[in-house]
Amino acid sequence: MLNIVKVMSERSIIWFRKGLRLHDNPALLESLKGNVEACYPIFILDPEYVNESRVCVNRFGFLLESLHDLDEQLKKRKSRLLVYQGKPHEVIPKIIKEHKITRLCFESDTEPYAKLRDEKISKLACDSNVKVFSPVSHTLYDPERLLAKNNDQVPASMQGFLGLVSKVGKPLEVAENPPDFFPPSLNIKADLNVPTLKDLGYCGTKTTFLIGGERKGLEILDNYLENTKKVIEFEKPKTNPASLQPDTTSLSSYLKFGCISPRLFYYKLNAVYEKAKGKHTRPPVSLLGQLYWREMFYLNAYKIPNFDKICGNKICRRIDWDHNETFIKAWEEGRTGYPWIDACMKQLHQHGWLHHLARHSVACFLTRGDLYQSWEHGAAVFDKYLVDADWSLNNANWMWLSASAFFHQYFRVYSPVAFPKNFDKEGLFVKHYIPKLKKFPTKYIYEPWKAPLSVQKQAGCIIGKDYPQPIVDHSVISKVNINRMKAAYGRKLYGNSLTHPMPESPCEVQTGSVGVTGQTLPSSASNKGESSKIVDCSVKKVTESKPADFIEKQGEGSASKNSFQIGSKRKRSIETYFGANKKRK
Repeated sequence: MLNIVKVMSERSIIWFRKGLRLHDNPALLESLKGNVEACYPIFILDPEYVNESRVCVNRFGFLLESLHDLDEQLKKRKSRLLVYQGKPHEVIPKIIKEHKITRLCFESDTEPYAKLRDEKISKLACDSNVKVFSPVSHTLYDPERLLAKNNDQVPASMQGFLGLVSKVGKPLEVAENPPDFFPPSLNIKADLNVPTLKDLGYCGTKTTFLIGGERKGLEILDNYLENTKKVIEFEKPKTNPASLQPDTTSLSSYLKFGCISPRLFYYKLNAVYEKAKGKHTRPPVSLLGQLYWREMFYLNAYKIPNFDKICGNKICRRIDWDHNETFIKAWEEGRTGYPWIDACMKQLHQHGWLHHLARHSVACFLTRGDLYQSWEHGAAVFDKYLVDADWSLNNANWMWLSASAFFHQYFRVYSPVAFPKNFDKEGLFVKHYIPKLKKFPTKYIYEPWKAPLSVQKQAGCIIGKDYPQPIVDHSVISKVNINRMKAAYGRKLYGNSLTHPMPESPCEVQTGSVGVTGQTLPSSASNKGESSKIVDCSVKKVTESKPADFIEKQGEGSASKNSFQIGSKRKRSIETYFGANKKRK
């Protein structure tokens, strides 16, 4: 007599969060394995994020476009995307019960909110005898694998990270593509279509040039990699922040939402490198370096508690930042009186995108360079407006650019006047984003307050009336702030140094500028009479007092971000630059 073994049928949920793609999606493949009777591809609009005051219309519009693209691809496979609204820990148990689900699959997420959410949902699923599968595919490597190879320590520099990667080897291969046809989603009664911005209460319309979706992301990736010369010669610092068209890959938003896989990017890029037979740029400035920056910051954010704040963050220096709401708001809205800074912020609002060097400029200006406000405020603004806003990369880059962590050469300061002249002497970028200044002569485009009144009248823009006076005097306050940073470094306090109170700054210095508040700006008494080096990153020649080489890196989320790199414009070795990061002081 034959023994007949009855194979149990499965009912799967594939829960899309990030990873909005069909290619290289191990969670999706798992949901289709075996005798699957029904498969339910779902996305849940969590009220935690459906909020225009928190997530701007450009980013949410990009998300909805990505969901539409995913839905269209699923329909070609006789399936569809089911979009629910509500708290995931409330929505998923209802779906499990209603559709008798036996297997729940989703991509692993490393962010704190996501980890707590997923732990709660995994427990609820297990309590209902539902199998849970959550593989890593949003990063090149499983962070636990990297930590296991590095004695549970995170590298603080790219030099250290490259050493770790050399021990680990290549990432896992790209997963196979899903089948042409999916099992159906049975007994769907509710209208679960992808909503519109208006449906979700958004009043504005999307104004960014970025178009969401896996197919668009793959198209951009393939088109970029076709230009072999551009790929093998890519050096992040040599791109143009004042270009009216993106001068980088523009792939950071697609990586952020998982529309393209970092592993696919990695192996396609390496195929180009192999054809070049070793004649290509190297990390950290190369395209591969951008993927490694992304990976390094994800690993740091995964391991270090309170990564998005100063308090309790063991790698973040405690600096006596000021708090001035007028300064913060003027910076956010592009009303600082410095055209380069204001134009960059206008671009951020309009397109949800900034070149990494533009991000560097505005971040330095808000923090250690000029306004001396905490990086936490800047990170929150970027998190709201950037399409490629990525929790791990955004916070890492703000700590870097404020010289709070990773980067320690606080005396290297961006000039809001001299720096942009290296890329756009005519000021076309400024004139595009600040039309009030379009008739100003080139001589005054970055310093319009210096134009004679007759010139201002002829240009149709009176400084102080039609466009703001400078909020601070950069030439004065940057030196004051360098001394304050020097004092902060001398205190050697970090975010977890809770037993030590922060000193107040008893001295003040009058800047002589016309600011929006008219107040004096604090200095540090401990540095009275001392002098510090000031470095303008736009300076071409290296001197003892003004070294010109500069370390740069930013996520377009930069990567981009996206776009995360360290760069040098001179021949000084990369090892020299990373020396400050080899050991945390």
